[in-house]
Formats: sequence, structure tokens, C-alpha cells
Amino acid sequence: MMEEPNKQEDTTAATLGKELPQPQIESASSKEEAHLVDATSTPAGSHPPNPELGEVEERPLSRRRFLRSVGAGIGLLAAACGRQPEPTPTPTRTPRPPDPTATSSSHTTFLPDVQATDPDVIAAAQPVIEPTPTKAPPTATPAPPPATPTPISTPFPPGPPSKLGVHVERNDPQLFDLLETGSISVVKTLELDAGFAAQIKQVSPRTRLIGRIHTDQVSLATIDPIATARAFVEKLLPFANDPARKNWFDAWEAYNEPVPGNAEEMKRLAEFEAERTRLLAEYGIRSVIGNFGTGQPPLEQWEYFLPAMQAAKQYDGWLGLHEYAAPTIYFLSTRSDQGRYPGVSAQDTGWLTLRYRHVYNKFLKPRGLAIPLVMTELGVDGLVQAGRPGPQDARGWQHFQDYWAQNGYGLWGPGAYVEQLVWYDKAMQQDDYVVGGCIYGLGTSNEWISYDIGNTPVIGVIAQYLGVHRPA
Repeated sequence: MMEEPNKQEDTTAATLGKELPQPQIESASSKEEAHLVDATSTPAGSHPPNPELGEVEERPLSRRRFLRSVGAGIGLLAAACGRQPEPTPTPTRTPRPPDPTATSSSHTTFLPDVQATDPDVIAAAQPVIEPTPTKAPPTATPAPPPATPTPISTPFPPGPPSKLGVHVERNDPQLFDLLETGSISVVKTLELDAGFAAQIKQVSPRTRLIGRIHTDQVSLATIDPIATARAFVEKLLPFANDPARKNWFDAWEAYNEPVPGNAEEMKRLAEFEAERTRLLAEYGIRSVIGNFGTGQPPLEQWEYFLPAMQAAKQYDGWLGLHEYAAPTIYFLSTRSDQGRYPGVSAQDTGWLTLRYRHVYNKFLKPRGLAIPLVMTELGVDGLVQAGRPGPQDARGWQHFQDYWAQNGYGLWGPGAYVEQLVWYDKAMQQDDYVVGGCIYGLGTSNEWISYDIGNTPVIGVIAQYLGVHRPA
């Protein structure tokens, strides 16, 4: 068991800039494996693949195939796919009925304390990081877990404006409890109801709202980028250009967590994103490009994505990335293995979380392409890395609470998770190009319930933190 750190020790500077393990990253070994999806994530009534959109047939994802050894180096892409969602009723504070079809070392503890880099790092080789299964859209309203007694905690003190946001899959009234703090930077949603979008902006006008429609994954090995972009825009415009929604949504994504298997596939994706961005800009609609999964793509592929970045800069677009780690949010960062309060500086980087700093420092800033960045998903995800520490069958943050308690990260799981999210928030605050990061998730389906912060004490603790980290 890891000893819990002495709060008076200087852990912030202990290993600042230390180099990380440096095995080589490998690209996807087969196109077929790179486009698998979990069959359980496809709602009943989903449509067959659309050739105009480059969509491909789905096959069930084997967990054993996914969590093979680190050296396997395969590229798996899981995609959220399903039928086009019907707009839900205008939200109220009463939850909808279930769907019948479905930083420093001297750290003061502000949560329950229960007792019962260096530029050379950028040049280093990357660890093998396999694509994680995409968080699928919800199919049914999950039952709330049993109530957990909340320990008495010391409130967070005031601080700089937070950049934390939320990924909400469906209309969940608990979102508005967080929005009322006035500090939620961004909301990403698959809920397309116009009334829901309007209420988000009415409660928190400064919050940025990003939408995504359900689509099958694209085959980057075979698509015609220009034709696929035009077909995608045609499918999106009934939502994005609808006057009832256009005033509320700030930007729209395309495909979720694409995995280019090689340079040619990345070039096709870049051409698709550049054309999509240009076409939507003609309607005054902003694009969020990329939306790559955790640890993706390999750094050497970023140079082939630069045409998309140039188009996004020209048309006021944003870059979207997903960042998760496990068993803690610090894993494979330059703050790994530094205990419960590792601190974070502007020089810290990582291969899972804080990976975005490698991308901006090495590729985008030198070319004048440091466009606004949104982490459209972030958190703790046990599927990010085969062979990682901690319980191998654990998925969302709820599954890691015992590990955290046994290894000095806090005996109260919800508080331990919030401390890790606050660490990531402090990192985002250090980078002016970061718009915000969306905690995954809220309003999830049963398949992803272990990631959900709803109906848990996390909501209350985050709300208190946000309440004293308001914008100026």
C-alpha cells in the first residue's frame, strides 16, 4: 500500500520534469480492428450504414481483444452510433420518466480527510496507448444508486475562475444545479431538444454549448473526404441551422474519436474536417474538429492534420480532445506517483492527461495554430491502458474508490475524485488557449453508470468548488 503523503512535505518540486517510460507507440495494425464498436451501444431501431457518409458495418467489441498486452499496438475505434434522436420535451427541474425503449506541496485539505516539463520530454518516444471504447449514447434512464452518507467537509476557498464543464448525454436536472453556480465553462451534449439548449443559456449565459448528432463511424481507409463532408453537413443542418437551436449552440462536432491508422488516413480526415468547417462557416456555424480519443493520435501524425487546423483557425473553429487516465487522473503524467497532492505547473505534460500540451508545444504553437481547445470528455477511465495499476476490470471513477482508499488518495471516494478533477482544472487554468474541459459524465446510460457523477456526492462537492471559482 502506498503511504499517504505528509501534507507538509514538498511534493510539488520532488520530481518536476522527470522523464516518463518511453516505449514506442504503434499505429493500428488492421483497418478492420480500427473500426469495431460495442454492439450493446447501438439503440434499437438504428439505421444501416450510409455509404454517402463513409459509414461501415459494426461488429461487437471483445473486451479481451481490447485489453490485450500493451505491446500489441492495435488501433481500436469504438463509436457512438444509433438512430437520429427525437427531440425531448422542454426540460423542467423534474427528471423525465425512464425511456421505455431503452497546487503546491503545502496543501490544505478542503475535502473530507477521513481516518477509519522539461521540453526534452516532448522528444521522447510515446507509450503504447490503444483507443478506448467510445461512450455510447444512453438507451435508458438508469436507476439512481443507493444514497451514500456525505462526510462533513471543509469548503474550498475562493480561487481563480474554473474551466471545468460537463458532458451530459440527456436532459438531467442536476446539470442546472451546477450551471447555477455561474462557473461551468462548457457543456457538451447529445441532447438536441431546443428547450433544453435554451434553458442552459438562460441559466448560465457564459457557458459554451457544443452539440453532436448520432452518426456511424467513418471508414478513413475508403472515404471520399469532400463528398463525405458535404453529406455530413447536409445531415447536420436541420439541427445546427434550425433557428430554435442556432441561437443556443456555440459549436458542433463531427465523428467521435476517429482513429487514423496511418498518414494517408489522417490526411483524409484532415481534408474532411477542413471542408466540413468551411461549409458550416457559410451558415455561421462553428466546428469543433478532431475529437480524438485518449492518447490519440500518435504525435507523429499531427503534421498531417495541420490543414484541418488551418481551416479551423480561418473559420473560428475549435479543437476537441478527450483526456482520461487511471487509476488516477495523474497516471502517465510528469506528476505520476507523487501521492495525493502532486501539484501541477505549466511545464507538466503527460501521455494521457496533459497530452494536449505536447501537441500545442511541439506542433501548433510554432505554426501559429494554437486555436481554442476544448476537452469534450475528461475524467478517470479504466479502459485507457492495458496493464495499468489498479483493478483491471474497473471502468469509471466509481470503480476506483477502494483503490484510492488503499493507496493514500483519500478514504472518501467522491472527495478523492473531486480532488483529481480540481488538479486537472488548475492545469487548464494555466493555458490561455483552453476553453474548458467536460467531465464525463452526467445523464449516462447503464453501460456507463460507473462514470456518472449524478446522484452522487460529487455533484454537491463540485458545486461548492464552482461556487467559489466564478468568473470575474
